Amino acid sequence: MTTDHAERFTLLRPLLFTIAYEILGSATEADDVLQDSYLRWSEVDLTTVRDTRSYLAKLVTRQALNAVRAGSRRREDYVGPWLPEPLLLDEHDPSADVVLAESVSMAMLVLLETLTPVERAVFVLREVFGFAHHDIAAAVGRSVSTVRQVAHRAREHVHARRPRFEPADAATTAKITERFMAAASTGDLDGLLALLAPDVALTADGGGKAIATLRPVVGAERVAPYLVHIFRASSDVRVELANCNNASAMVVHRGDHLDGVFLIEINDRRITNLYAIRNPDKLVTVTVPRRISRQTEEI
Repeated sequence: MTTDHAERFTLLRPLLFTIAYEILGSATEADDVLQDSYLRWSEVDLTTVRDTRSYLAKLVTRQALNAVRAGSRRREDYVGPWLPEPLLLDEHDPSADVVLAESVSMAMLVLLETLTPVERAVFVLREVFGFAHHDIAAAVGRSVSTVRQVAHRAREHVHARRPRFEPADAATTAKITERFMAAASTGDLDGLLALLAPDVALTADGGGKAIATLRPVVGAERVAPYLVHIFRASSDVRVELANCNNASAMVVHRGDHLDGVFLIEINDRRITNLYAIRNPDKLVTVTVPRRISRQTEEI
């Protein structure tokens, strides 16, 4: 390992982490992929590398796909809905980059779960990061013509199901989130109903290790009482606001225990989706701020 190896990898680390996370939906597994990729990178003769960005993206994509295949059985046996791990973003707000912001949104990550692993990798590399078809072909082990077909199929699939992405401005988001917290913590059903879209959906991920509904709860009249029950279940609940996946999020503690992360999606000044991640395995790294990037220039 040379200093040049380390410097190049460190410079691209936010990009590489973002690629791995969007393919895996797991920050923990993305960290493992980056660690393994770094070790492999350290053995590469740099004189053979023309474009470090493309080379490392290829390396990380291959390792991420290997991780997906290794964990496929765990996904099949998962109890209840599977949601991606929440991603706590640091002070570098990605919202100015609309493509990046949408790509890490919980709604988009859930949608990407409906693709095959290769379709997902191809879509992410092409549509989010703008890699050329021949670079993607090398990363996923397919021919260029096949990658073009996969890219078209995946793009059509996503566009047909893509949620509307019109994030509310920061002031509106903060105001609605504060009102939501106040209503949920005080049991104000009318206040909650005024904030929830009529067809709001709440999806909870407990993974069989925490109490959570096994199916999404749909409709404001059903979601509001459920929220009151969660936030008023005990007197030692403490809630902190955070930016997870470029959305307002509430990090919920019960005493000294991290109980879950609730992400809020807002459209037309109403809350349209709530995601509750309560599986303790998915909360291990949620307090670690992450940097994400699409870094488009070659190195």
